[in-house]
Amino acid sequence: MMLHGGSGSWRHWLRNIPTFAADRLVLCPDLPGLGDSDMPPDGAIPQTIGGILRDGLNMLLRPGEGYDLVGFSFGALCAGHLAAVDHERCRSLTVVGAGALGLPRSPTELLKVRHLEGTAREEANRHNLAALMFADATRIDEVALAIQDLHTRRARFKSRGFANTDSLKQAILRSRAPLACIYGEQDAIARPHVPSRIELIRSLQASALTEMIRGAGHWVAYEAAAEFDAALARILARESVTA
Repeated sequence: MMLHGGSGSWRHWLRNIPTFAADRLVLCPDLPGLGDSDMPPDGAIPQTIGGILRDGLNMLLRPGEGYDLVGFSFGALCAGHLAAVDHERCRSLTVVGAGALGLPRSPTELLKVRHLEGTAREEANRHNLAALMFADATRIDEVALAIQDLHTRRARFKSRGFANTDSLKQAILRSRAPLACIYGEQDAIARPHVPSRIELIRSLQASALTEMIRGAGHWVAYEAAAEFDAALARILARESVTA
């Protein structure tokens, strides 16, 4: 199961689904209050969203059927809380571009787009993708712009504030699943301290597998899709550390 990032939808995995769907069942839900999903109950936090996801899996999986769990950014936080309450079925937890580890989040200057339309809105979306999601702005294509615009129109749940907590770290400590992480080398929320985040992941679980993808930004699964897919495939096969 692959969980998308904040203010996003399943489309964060658009370039990755075909690779893994070739020989796996791939589930990419829209998180509560994002994409096409309903809002969660009032006062929802990542811990309660983890419970909502577990209940959804109860309807989709056969009794005793396990799954590998991958979460991007805010989705990594939700994935951690799901893994912390679904010990029997969660076979592995891979966090991608993860915050909420108790480390400072590097600032990003984003533009408000909800009041804009036309060229002004497209330019603002492009600015925000370059500031937060991509390391190389020349890789921002029309598909990425269309996805970004759709996400800004449909996002209702506010998730950004959780990145400055240690909520994911605490969830990982409660989880029993084998742990891994993937970061883009130029991840805007972590640079220049990506190695520190990788070291923290290793400190939480000595056997954790880690991958850092050179030249890629926060939305590493889209910007460097082939490299990301190869890294995740190595992790799912529990192969050796490469970063």
